[in-house]
Amino acid sequence: MNETSKAFLYQYLNNASPTGFESSGQQIWLDYIKPYTDSYIVDTYGTAVGVINPDQPYKVVIEAHSDEISWFVNYISDDGYIYVRRNGGSDALIAPSMRVNLHTKKGIVEGVFGWPAINVRDLTKDTAPKVTDLFIDVGAANKDEVLEMGIHVGTVCTFVDGLMEMNNRYYVGRALDNRMGGFMIAEVARLLKENNVTLPFTLYVVNAVQEEIGLRGAEMIARRLRPDLAICTDVTHDTQSPKYDKKEQGDLKCGDGPVLCYGPAVQNNVLDFLIDVAKTKDIAFQRQAVSRSTGTDTDAFAYATEGIASALISLPLKYMHTTVETVHMDDVQNVIKLMYETLLALKGDEDFRYIK
Repeated sequence: MNETSKAFLYQYLNNASPTGFESSGQQIWLDYIKPYTDSYIVDTYGTAVGVINPDQPYKVVIEAHSDEISWFVNYISDDGYIYVRRNGGSDALIAPSMRVNLHTKKGIVEGVFGWPAINVRDLTKDTAPKVTDLFIDVGAANKDEVLEMGIHVGTVCTFVDGLMEMNNRYYVGRALDNRMGGFMIAEVARLLKENNVTLPFTLYVVNAVQEEIGLRGAEMIARRLRPDLAICTDVTHDTQSPKYDKKEQGDLKCGDGPVLCYGPAVQNNVLDFLIDVAKTKDIAFQRQAVSRSTGTDTDAFAYATEGIASALISLPLKYMHTTVETVHMDDVQNVIKLMYETLLALKGDEDFRYIK
């Protein structure tokens, strides 16, 4: 990673891109990737696509999603407290005492998720908070002051925490799920350009919106692009930290390499192709099995149109959907390497059907 890449990583990860409001992050991503692509596409809802070697008969997608979980203002009380509802899989348990940014037309308003002190609560009755228990304090004396700040029902709210490095080994922050994926696919595009690679197919580098509420951006762009092959990346759970059951969640570890997924949406011939590349290029990898669906944009591509040959390369991550999501630096580089080497190995005429 060069200094330009690192600066992009911090700018992109620290920017807020809540589901449905991804445009500022998408602009940052596009500005970075444009020098490494021939053209770009942006659809109505904000999915951004860098196009390399356009107009070839064979079409390949590498894909990540750009949105992060967040909160919506749902109700403002007369005394100026703000109540919320989820935008994506936001966790009520981690919210109390967190700092929050409310994104208004007037700019960011800073607030906090308040919570009563331990010495005034009945600890015998303490339970995990529900979303309806949460409230945001923006220092307003009443509802009118809140409204004057530009806050209204529907205002989107994100946690403040930004990216940091831990022990020269891990990246830590909010929304590594899955803006780290957006960083990784952008780096693949950079490597192709800087190494003067001419691909024998059109490559779409896709940064999709609205994954966190049902893979919606991927559904839209898959129908539009109709590629022959899609290789998606997202995060998956590191299961080594406390509170995980390996018999249920599998045995996956940050630092042990990209995770390759087995499941109905993953086309097995594509998966075998990825495994062959990993073994040939000596890239350590892990295996994961899923039931029914991957829960990622892979599903949207696999089942789009008449079916797109699709596979998933996951980045192991600790503490998903918190403000301290944690990934290993080596895994980030190895996901990039596996995607890059896979693209180099493709001839652009692969037919992955099981029966021919």
